Amino acid sequence: MRHRAAYFAFDRFPSGKGSAVHIAQMADELFERSGGGLLGVLGGGGLPGYQREGAREIVRFGEQIPNLIDRAEAYSAWVAALLREHAESLEIVHVRDPWSALPALTAGGRRYRVVFEVNGLPSIEMGHTWPWASPAALGKIRELERFCLDRCDAAVVPSRVIGAAVRGLGAAEEKVHLVPNGADLPGETARPAGAPARYIVYVGALQPWQGIDVLLRAFARLGDLAGLRLVICSSVPERRAKPVRRLAERLGVADRLDWRFALPHPEVAAWLAHAEVSVAPLTGCARNLDQGCAPLKVIESMAAGVPVVASDLPAVRELMADGEHGRLVPADRPAELARAVRILLEYPGEAAAMGARARERVAGGLTWTRSRARLAEVYRTIAPSDR
Repeated sequence: MRHRAAYFAFDRFPSGKGSAVHIAQMADELFERSGGGLLGVLGGGGLPGYQREGAREIVRFGEQIPNLIDRAEAYSAWVAALLREHAESLEIVHVRDPWSALPALTAGGRRYRVVFEVNGLPSIEMGHTWPWASPAALGKIRELERFCLDRCDAAVVPSRVIGAAVRGLGAAEEKVHLVPNGADLPGETARPAGAPARYIVYVGALQPWQGIDVLLRAFARLGDLAGLRLVICSSVPERRAKPVRRLAERLGVADRLDWRFALPHPEVAAWLAHAEVSVAPLTGCARNLDQGCAPLKVIESMAAGVPVVASDLPAVRELMADGEHGRLVPADRPAELARAVRILLEYPGEAAAMGARARERVAGGLTWTRSRARLAEVYRTIAPSDR
């Protein structure tokens, strides 16, 4: 089957991570416009190499290559081969990373338009995920990012912070389009089976920049609140939680934690809806400051009507206001994080009002419907000859 549209991402799909939610929304908008499409993503974990799912024809890169750069190069070659198969019919190719963008942009005689979606910059990310990466390697990746931003027809960013970062890499002003992350407003949800009577919740991955260590240190300061538990809805498998669990043991909070691993997205929504507070303790590192972030955990917590305590970072301030939708606290400060959570727990009426205003904030401008409409306008701008 020949496709008019393709979406490529150097990410596993589906997964419990927020990136999978984002991929589904963006790809579905593209494929609805184009009458279907090709979705090229990473496989592994028992996922099939080929799958039909509604309008999506999903193909997965399944080679298990330990070295990240070698794996990225092999993936790029795989994308290039897929693009050659569909070169005559493609009108829009939407890519989520430089490894997908490079083959799309360098294909000889390409007639399709390329949308480069920049949720993060590997030249910054890899400094945290692969600390042994040499400055020379990161510099080469930075040049690849510049090349892709220069050659693409449009660059899509989820926050103004990362928009400024890509402009700083030379992206032309008129190319950069803000398409925020969003959330669907959930209806009434049943209390999750086994949920504690009182709990605060953390949703997301467990990488150091997520600040889970800061949260555990803060939670240790709330030990006097009888019956209060911390539920951690981890988007990664249990084996990846060992360092966090060791820290919890050292801090004496392990017996007050409830772990849930790689839950389906609807189940995460239920845990959010019945929490007293949702916490997003992002650290003040370059990954979260220089390139920004657009944390789905904050938006989805707000959509559930739950007050949020989050790090006071520029990208987070794009989503919520201190004292209106929750509390913003300085990053990497466990004592201040604990204090903000304690105040919300001690004043449940005020906390509930913040949660209600947070839900209204999402309904008024941070829904996936609104975000997809913005993305559709980007497509119309670069490829107006819609058949």
